[in-house]
Amino acid sequence: MLLRFTKMHGLGNDFMVIDLISQHAHIQPKHARQWGDRHTGVGFDQLLLVEPPHDPDVDFRYRIFNSDGSEVEQCGNGARCFARFVLDKRLTTKRRIRVETKGGVIELNIRADGQIGVDMGPPRLVPSEIPFQADAEALSYPLKVDGQQLEIAAISMGNPHAVLRVDDLDKAPVHELGPRIEHHPRFPQRVNAGFLQVVDRQHARLRVWERGAGETQACGTGACAAAVAAIRRGWMDSPVQIDLPGGRLSIEWAGPGQPVMMTGPAVRVYEGQVRL
Repeated sequence: MLLRFTKMHGLGNDFMVIDLISQHAHIQPKHARQWGDRHTGVGFDQLLLVEPPHDPDVDFRYRIFNSDGSEVEQCGNGARCFARFVLDKRLTTKRRIRVETKGGVIELNIRADGQIGVDMGPPRLVPSEIPFQADAEALSYPLKVDGQQLEIAAISMGNPHAVLRVDDLDKAPVHELGPRIEHHPRFPQRVNAGFLQVVDRQHARLRVWERGAGETQACGTGACAAAVAAIRRGWMDSPVQIDLPGGRLSIEWAGPGQPVMMTGPAVRVYEGQVRL
């Protein structure tokens, strides 16, 4: 069978989006690996599946597969593309939609200026909820990697993040430390590794090594986690602007127990079909 899809990106973090409401198919991890290959497939960081909700109080269900076939809980840039997709495809007429993900329910707001706001919910800071192996919750944790003692923040935005502050983002060893942090045994479900350079109280730069995808042009949940880490440590004040290789995200967080609000663009690239 032929399956329609849309190629999209949020600040260069790119996605293959498939409507499984008007189309019916059983997508497996092997399909994500096949289509995700940038030489022989469509090529993407993540595959996004639009499905009917399990919960009658939400509008859609949203599933996310990395290009290596692993399913993940959350993706902030993907959430914005998801919102743009369901509106453009007339799967909804709502400008504010609630979406069920593996990491919990999120709320998406499609603004008149084309920007999309996402209520990512409160960050999870308790180690067992991230999950991260630590005796108690702390602002930062020592992490030994290849004989180096790093200082990280550990935060879940529906998916786990380790945030490491660096002085010069351009010289940060993202491709050396990223995979080692991703697979560190203290993160039993692996982790996304963020490298954060604080520019001033409301402006920072960020690169993210994502689980199962490597370094991406942007990571929405990574930007949220980095903002939370910086605000908790007293380095920055909300709202903050996070510059990633693909562009800028605006993040607001009022403090513990409060939701993280992310705003940024979502762009449709092209439509296509694949044979399943």
